[in-house]
Amino acid sequence: MSQSQPLSHSSVKSADRPFVVLVHGLHQSAWVMSPLAKQLQSRGFATYQHNYHSLRDSIEQHSISLNAWLSDNHNPAIPINLVGHSLGGLVIRDFISRFAQWKIARCVTLGTPHNGSTTAEYVNKLVSPLVGNAYKQALDGQSAPLKEGVSLGVIAGNSPYGLGQLVLNYHKKKSKLAHPQCEHDGTVYVFETQLAEATDHIILPVSHTGMLINQVVAEQTAYFLDHGMFKRR
Repeated sequence: MSQSQPLSHSSVKSADRPFVVLVHGLHQSAWVMSPLAKQLQSRGFATYQHNYHSLRDSIEQHSISLNAWLSDNHNPAIPINLVGHSLGGLVIRDFISRFAQWKIARCVTLGTPHNGSTTAEYVNKLVSPLVGNAYKQALDGQSAPLKEGVSLGVIAGNSPYGLGQLVLNYHKKKSKLAHPQCEHDGTVYVFETQLAEATDHIILPVSHTGMLINQVVAEQTAYFLDHGMFKRR
């Protein structure tokens, strides 16, 4: 098992604010969540950045890994917030479905393809090692159903920058998608992030990786964790 980032000591746990577990996406590691973690810490949240092998292990193993860390380090009587980027959001869904003993406060997913990833589908067919075990029961759109009663906020980006846009532009022409269906963040279509069971959904002018360092994304994430909805300006 890979090493995870330790619980942040730069913010103190408080009784009225559950701490936040941040889960990175495909081809990444825990450190990539550091800018967002620092933004949340500045708003009074304690954070923990969970690390996992996104290509090597199955989504079930990712959930088991997170559960093992929590079992060793967290009191199940205290609620937790979960924030996941891309594949990390699917890990969160799987984790919640498997381990009912944890009290979940609120969850936010960032650029997560809840309905499956067109980019991953193409890559899996052409160069499957580039998505590895992240495709089955995750990026293929076959993720665990969202557990009833879970408060989930979904943030999508519509700034089309990133290597994935090459795949998505090809798919757009091949499938003759209408303009509203073409919005994407450079890797994930906006419509792929939509989940009927989600509590709230918002689209921001950010790219797939850029959202991790974007202040507005951090503000909206913190706002949802506090209020159970996104802030409409």
